[in-house]
Amino acid sequence: MPTLELITDADLYAPQHVGRRHLLVGGGRVLWIGAERPELPAALDVRVTELGGRRLVPGFVDGHAHVTGGGGESGYGSSVPPQQAGAFVTAGVTTVVGLLGTDDCVRTTGQLVNAVYGLRAQGLGAFCHTGGYHLPPTTLTGSIRGDIVHVDPILGFGELAISDHRSSQPTYDEFLRVASEVHTAGLMTGKAGICHLHLGDGVRGLELVRRALDGTELPARTFNPTHVNRRRALFEEALELTARGVVVDITASPEDGAQVPDGPDADLPASFAVRQVLAGVAAGRVPKNGWTVSSDGGGCLPVFDAEGTVTHVDVGRASTLPALLANLLEGGYELADVLPGLTTNPARLLRLEGRGSVTVGGRADLVVLADRSHAVDEVWCGGERFVAAGELVRADPF
Repeated sequence: MPTLELITDADLYAPQHVGRRHLLVGGGRVLWIGAERPELPAALDVRVTELGGRRLVPGFVDGHAHVTGGGGESGYGSSVPPQQAGAFVTAGVTTVVGLLGTDDCVRTTGQLVNAVYGLRAQGLGAFCHTGGYHLPPTTLTGSIRGDIVHVDPILGFGELAISDHRSSQPTYDEFLRVASEVHTAGLMTGKAGICHLHLGDGVRGLELVRRALDGTELPARTFNPTHVNRRRALFEEALELTARGVVVDITASPEDGAQVPDGPDADLPASFAVRQVLAGVAAGRVPKNGWTVSSDGGGCLPVFDAEGTVTHVDVGRASTLPALLANLLEGGYELADVLPGLTTNPARLLRLEGRGSVTVGGRADLVVLADRSHAVDEVWCGGERFVAAGELVRADPF
């Protein structure tokens, strides 16, 4: 089997638009990028893939997924099964970060780490956070700092629930203790050291984060709120914090094409939220690297009534990421403007060097987009072909 692959005539977005280029891939890395097609000796047995001018982009970095499955809010039968690598790579995701949510009791950090190693064995780039919705936290070594320091895939803590009826209602002091543990562990290891925060529908919103920024020495990057588009008022509050250095995460969601509802409690479709972010970037109100998008893949998406009873349940899917990208491109947005939220921005926040961009020496995590539909057409993960003509060509073990 060839150990080298020449990808020719790619319209390269790295994620900035580079133009027509050829790429040589080997050993899981991008070895060379050039404008002139190279003449390579036949003895090297190089496999050639012609793209014919199709767009080549970095593999997506999905910073929030329930790889062990989420759920449990409507009884024992409502737990979502674990996710396989194919569910992610067919959506263009080449790096995923797993975490625990509501169920951090039956599901444990040990199970999560095991699932991450399983995804790595399947060829996917995979990491995770320790903890879950609740305090005291579930850990593997007995402490948050110990987990991050001693367990290779663990990058930070999350998703810690705040402003949500399912949270453990952490006090301000408890919140700071967790954030300080995570930050210190990040310093000790060079890992992300972030506190990934689940935001619920509560009116308190990001109050704990604002208090921490105003009253402590903890850097703003420590706090990484997600689901910020679940309420209009929360979203506007989150955008204000980006100017202080907080990176906020938008949850991709199925688009129903309906008019965006008005009012502070309106749930904002991801496409609308990204449009608002890009307008903020253009106006200088939002830093270019101050936002990310994640899928909540494998997570349970319950809808509650006023009494806290589940009335409807959906499941998060990684496929919402390319669907969101296609929605924005069809709406006239530039690919180079949208891609950072799916690639370089999460890779930078998570301190995953060599991921989220197409550079010489970086991982060969590559996605080809179809010309008309903008769908994921081809995927290489660590230089290995996983998707061809939109179909998974490397089978999941189960």
